[in-house]
Amino acid sequence: MDVTKREITKIAREVAKFTARTMKADGVGVAEFDVVHAVRKNPGITQAEICKILGADKGAVAKQTTNLEAKGYIRRAENPADGRSQMIFPTEKAESLKYSKAHIESLFYEWLLEALDEDEKSEFARLLDRIYRRCKEESKAGFAAMTARIQEGEN
Repeated sequence: MDVTKREITKIAREVAKFTARTMKADGVGVAEFDVVHAVRKNPGITQAEICKILGADKGAVAKQTTNLEAKGYIRRAENPADGRSQMIFPTEKAESLKYSKAHIESLFYEWLLEALDEDEKSEFARLLDRIYRRCKEESKAGFAAMTARIQEGEN
């Protein structure tokens, strides 16, 4: 039984709602921001690589990159390794956006934690970091343990 009652997910969902609402004022949707983030982390990336990183549909990424290029957040260049694809790079405008989503989320989390005293905040942060590290290890392992657990449940 999940003793967390999926509350981590529920909190993240509420923060995401607020973040999306706030970011719309900049004219960038959350999905578009995810594309910008992928491009910032991987300058010269192709649309196919963005799809792979985000687990997103090819058509959706094509539309998002077209919109982001029109808004001035990304630029394209010919791919010398493959004439059929283009390399995508962030612009200065994209770099100035990089703190936007994280800043909004941080403010929300800071506000949430104001309900805790300093000892509670420290303990919460310690336990959350422990859970986060386990999550990252599983991700780096290709989600092997979770995939096995799901497959066990199917049998």
